[in-house]
Amino acid sequence: MSQQDNVRVARDEDARTEPSRHDQPQQPEVQLPALGVTGTLRFAWTQLTSMRTALMLLLLLAVAAVPGSLFPQRPAGPEIVNQYLEDNPVLGEWLDRFQLFDVYSSVWFSAIYILLFVSLIGCVAPRAVKHAKVLRSAPPRTPRRLSRLPEYGTVLLDPSGPSPAAAVDQAAAYLRRRGYRVEVRQEPGGGASVGAERGYVREVGNIVFHLSLIGVLAFMAVGGLLSYSGQKILVEGEEGFANTLVSYDAFTPGGAFSEDSLVPFSMSLKSFEKVFDRESETHYGQPLDFTAVMEVQDGTGGEPQERILKVNHPLAFGGTRVYLVGNGYAPEVTVRDGNGDIAFQGPVVGQVQDEVYTSLLTIKVPDAQPDQLGFVGFFLPTSYTGEDGVAVSIDPELFNPELNLNSYHGDLGLDEGKPQNVYVLDTENLTELNNRDLDTGGVTLSVGESYELPEGKGSISFDGVKPYVGLDILYDPGKWGVGVFAVLALIALVVSLFVRRRRVWVRGATGPDGSTVVEYGLLARGEDFRLREENLALRRKFEQLWPVTAPQEPGPSSSSTASTPTASSTSSTTASATAGSPSTTPDHPARAVQNRPE
Repeated sequence: MSQQDNVRVARDEDARTEPSRHDQPQQPEVQLPALGVTGTLRFAWTQLTSMRTALMLLLLLAVAAVPGSLFPQRPAGPEIVNQYLEDNPVLGEWLDRFQLFDVYSSVWFSAIYILLFVSLIGCVAPRAVKHAKVLRSAPPRTPRRLSRLPEYGTVLLDPSGPSPAAAVDQAAAYLRRRGYRVEVRQEPGGGASVGAERGYVREVGNIVFHLSLIGVLAFMAVGGLLSYSGQKILVEGEEGFANTLVSYDAFTPGGAFSEDSLVPFSMSLKSFEKVFDRESETHYGQPLDFTAVMEVQDGTGGEPQERILKVNHPLAFGGTRVYLVGNGYAPEVTVRDGNGDIAFQGPVVGQVQDEVYTSLLTIKVPDAQPDQLGFVGFFLPTSYTGEDGVAVSIDPELFNPELNLNSYHGDLGLDEGKPQNVYVLDTENLTELNNRDLDTGGVTLSVGESYELPEGKGSISFDGVKPYVGLDILYDPGKWGVGVFAVLALIALVVSLFVRRRRVWVRGATGPDGSTVVEYGLLARGEDFRLREENLALRRKFEQLWPVTAPQEPGPSSSSTASTPTASSTSSTTASATAGSPSTTPDHPARAVQNRPE
């Protein structure tokens, strides 16, 4: 029988004698203990308060805010939302179900906001408590082998120098002056060491930065709940404004707004002056200054007084600020209906379209009889008609004011109860009376002129021009807190980025010849590119404090007969190397160098 046959027979016998895997007893499955309600809550809290979760929630909050810029929002313009719903009935209904027209007050956005708030608190609070304990603890104990630290050096003192304990005390005093927290410790053999650490403010800055983020979120929430903003247009010499809801042209309240929070005051525009550049050739006609003289009454029993309102110089009424944000012209017109009665009379606010104050006008006269009237066109402060017959404005001041209008009659749609934009005339149910393309032509009026409408529908006259101002009225009790915490966060971020945490140890011992040997090492908590400079600064200071002995250069014969130094002799001879040089190891044989830093 061959050797291969013998091996095959042996394998068959082993297979017959080996017990089957199914015959072996099975190991019982490991049963994991149930977390229970308390364990589940603790696990959820741990996950929620982790920094990873906080960063994910912060990113999710930024993503959740995107729909607020993609779709119209009800607080900013409810009429725009209504128009969007009319134009997109199916899509708009679904978007409204998911609160995409009220993103910043929606349930899902508020949930992300609150979770981020809780997560940041859960992250920062334990970290702050832990760091407070570190601030009260002593610096780390001196390592046994300082030569293993990234920055290391030794100093061999002259026999007339101080004792090891005195040298360590002097080093501790110097480190304390450099901002280190120090602790001097006695060591066996009559030696001493000092442990020093600084840069705790780095972690303080990190904690303050995150606390400031919490403060910013908190005050933003306060502002979002209690703030309000509104807009109002005041025409010179016309009816003023009282701080009540019905007086605003547009009003956006916070989530927890109460009408009782409206500060009582009133104001009216007494005069308005505009200054334009008339000297520069390249910037001729550009605005230089706007000054509004306001007559205000602070409170219900205050005396009326004049105040000056300028751009970026708001009026203050308690916590409410009134800003000058726009201005323009309001032509005064009188519209008579077909019966000869005055159906409309007063200034009409024009929407400024360009730098020469070309203004879009819309006039709606729902009280005209027998048909309602409407006008749309332009107001030109300084009209100039070119060769093509088109009139344009060539200057923002009132050198040649002119109205260019188209007129309509019919149903304005105001009786249906649906809100309309006062600056838009819906001509779907109107019949055109005047237009440049019609035989009747357009309506062109200078100050003091009148025009009789076709078909006996009435007349319109241009009586004069008054300036107007656009005002923003803001109340935000949280903005000061947001500003303070934002500045604090910026300062804390700078501190946490540029302050380095360092540790220094200095040990003094007695060498074989009775002289004092001082060795020191430095360690950075994290990256510190200036640790080498700190090493050299310590070296220079030590050489100024104590009389230092430079090691003797080895002679030609001593290099071949020198024996391996012991641990104690290393400190007194070769360990006096330049600050930061590698320690004596088999890979780095001892060598005598100058006792000076590089």
